[in-house]
Amino acid sequence: MVQTSFLTFRLHGTIPAATGRELASELRQARESGTDHRRSQKQFFAKFDAVLDRAPIGAAYFENEKMAEVLAGEIMMLEETGFIVHGFAILPNHAHIVVHLPERSNLSFAKAIDLLHLRTGTACRRLVRPKLPPEAEFWQVGWFEYEVQDEAELTRLLAYVRGNARQAGLPARFQAWPYVND
Repeated sequence: MVQTSFLTFRLHGTIPAATGRELASELRQARESGTDHRRSQKQFFAKFDAVLDRAPIGAAYFENEKMAEVLAGEIMMLEETGFIVHGFAILPNHAHIVVHLPERSNLSFAKAIDLLHLRTGTACRRLVRPKLPPEAEFWQVGWFEYEVQDEAELTRLLAYVRGNARQAGLPARFQAWPYVND
C-alpha cells in the first residue's frame, strides 16, 4: 500500500498535561458522537498545533541552529531508507513532515520515527548536556499522523508546512531559515 502522511512530533513536555487530556477528551467525544473521522482529526490537529505554536511550556531546543541541523539531517536521511520527504518544517518545540512511504519499503512510519527520535535525541542531548539531565525525556512519546488522500490535499498540507512559522508568529528567521523544506 502506498501511503503519504503528514506527521507532527514534539519535544517532551511541550503541552500542559491538562490541555493534553482536554484535547484527547474532545477527540474521543467527537468520535463517539459519530463525527467524521477525518474532520475530527483535523479539528484536533488545529487545536493541538495552536498550543504548540504558542509554546506555553517546555523546551524550545530547535531555536538552537545546531540542534535544528541535527533534526533536519535525520529527516533528510529518511530518503536514504526509501522514504520520499515532500517537505518539512522545524519549529522551536516541534516538527512537521510530509513523507511518502513506498509500497515496498522495509520500514514503517512507526519504526522510522522511532529511529529518528532515538538518533536525534542522542545527538541533541550531547548539545544540551548541562541543561538536560540524562534521565530526562527529549521527545514526547508518539506523534500525530494524518494520511494524505489526494494531490490537492498534499498541496494544501505542504502550503501549511511552509507557512506554519509565519502563522505561529515566529520571527522572520524561522520563516526563511533552512529548516523549512519543500
